[in-house]
Amino acid sequence: MTSAVPSFELLPGADASPVILHVPHSAREIPPQVRAGIVLDDFALERELDHIVDAHTAELAEEAAGASRVTPWRFVNRLSRLVVDPERFPDEREEMLAVGMGAVYTRTTHKAPLRPADADPEPLIERYFRPYAKAMSDAVADRLAVTGRAVIIDIHSYPTARLPYELHGEGPRPPVCLGTDSFHTPPELLAAAREAFAPCGETGLDSPFGGTYVPLEFYGTEPRVAALMIEIRRDTYMAEPGGPAGPGLTRLTQALAALVDAASR
Repeated sequence: MTSAVPSFELLPGADASPVILHVPHSAREIPPQVRAGIVLDDFALERELDHIVDAHTAELAEEAAGASRVTPWRFVNRLSRLVVDPERFPDEREEMLAVGMGAVYTRTTHKAPLRPADADPEPLIERYFRPYAKAMSDAVADRLAVTGRAVIIDIHSYPTARLPYELHGEGPRPPVCLGTDSFHTPPELLAAAREAFAPCGETGLDSPFGGTYVPLEFYGTEPRVAALMIEIRRDTYMAEPGGPAGPGLTRLTQALAALVDAASR
């Protein structure tokens, strides 16, 4: 399989920066050979992308990087998560398999068929998932080697109203949700995020989405890798679903840049 655009891109920051802004779900691009395996018609697929894409998060990361005192690194997925979701486990450990949303989705946000039930996920995992995971691991390893630590800030958004696929969507849906990990999210990073995003409204913890992304090579074993997920409620910065960004994006850019500066120190 080949793709018209790169599957992902590592955009260099300052040599002294330990921070990697990870943007896994911002793209809508689906290579034609992958599109051929999706059962939705063009209209339904565009509507699904409106719901599932973390729209404008790549733009947010880019603008925040430019506004930071020490430019962070950015690791950006250039393909839709409907190709593969790089933040899922590719095996039976993944709880989202229960709603057809493992590493390769078989169901939509509204639980309709996305791919045939007997579709083999392995070609997509081999072509897209594993190279992404290795490249992200290499990026973290490089920051550890150069700066002695790595800070992954995982950037997402979520809809104002709960979508049917959400397994844990019954809790609060604050303007900003901070996803944490008991091993990889130090208290000082969490405190810095709360302070940075305070101008954007209430910040909640691990609801409606919890946890954060750390490459498996380092997960639970390397304390020098810190990580935090930023989940932004979409009505605070864009028209839902899938619409243009609004003035709230500027406030979020300033908040994310402040967090990057705090994490860089």
